[in-house]
Amino acid sequence: MKTIIQMIVNGASVEAAVEPNRTLVQFLREDLGLTGTKHGCGLGDCGACTVILNGKPVNSCLVLAVQAAGCEVLTIEGLAENGQLHPIQQAFVDNGAIQCGFCTPGMILSAKALLEMNPRPTELEIRTAISGNLCRCTGYQKIVQAIQEAAKAIEGTEVS
Repeated sequence: MKTIIQMIVNGASVEAAVEPNRTLVQFLREDLGLTGTKHGCGLGDCGACTVILNGKPVNSCLVLAVQAAGCEVLTIEGLAENGQLHPIQQAFVDNGAIQCGFCTPGMILSAKALLEMNPRPTELEIRTAISGNLCRCTGYQKIVQAIQEAAKAIEGTEVS
């Protein structure tokens, strides 16, 4: 039996009827058409499905859509404003931190959550924050550099 849920997704109110076993990643991708959130392993190991739920990064494959009822969800589609990339997105482009792009949305949202909690992270703090996001293409160094550059752009300060 479907349940009616309401939530805020990328700043917009959403209401839908969902099956109780539907995951948040399925709801976002299949019901709302927000395909930037990737379905990777389905086990919470790869981080491709990372979204920000009430200010915290979560693996949306491990959250049921009904559990997100009443919550605020930010996906990669909600990050850019007025056609302008968010500074984190721009830093990923500028630093060549994107190759195949599959991990990129989750990686960027993990970085956003980190920089909101800690605007001047050390390299170790950055690496720890993205440790739940697997990338098979870049070797992580350019991703770390992009997050360091984004921190400077957002805060206008030097990052350790």
